Amino acid sequence: MRTFRQKFIPAFLSLAYLAIFSAGRPVFAEATETKNAEAHHAHGHIDWPGIYNGFTPCADCIGIKTTLALNANDSYVLLTKFTGKSEREFVEKGKFTWNDASNIITLTPRNSTTSQQYLVAENMLIQLDNNGNRFTGKLADRYILRRNDITQTAPSHSH
Repeated sequence: MRTFRQKFIPAFLSLAYLAIFSAGRPVFAEATETKNAEAHHAHGHIDWPGIYNGFTPCADCIGIKTTLALNANDSYVLLTKFTGKSEREFVEKGKFTWNDASNIITLTPRNSTTSQQYLVAENMLIQLDNNGNRFTGKLADRYILRRNDITQTAPSHSH
């Protein structure tokens, strides 16, 4: 019995340590330039299904903590939290469609007519404005959602 404890306790502590410290990292949108070539024909050539996270700009709050899960069946779940304004987390579910060039998706929620567009690139989504263009200005690079590595746990939105 003592040998089992000697082997089990260090292994358990190592796993607990990894679980605690890998799940607590905040995820922010990063400032990175994306070439149009990366986004060209994303639908067929990029492994796009997954969970994307970012912290996008907000006009009347600190920022919008955003998690977007894209599923292979063209459905999505979008979680948003207006940091510094509300503790409430908003959940939106719907379907998305691809444009003719297969590099932009349009999110269409189940319970709303308001759609949102993203340029799909390697391991990232770039939020587009209401006209389908990339944001410009000094905060333009903050509209990027980064894909989580499949070994990472998605950050918790509730406190």
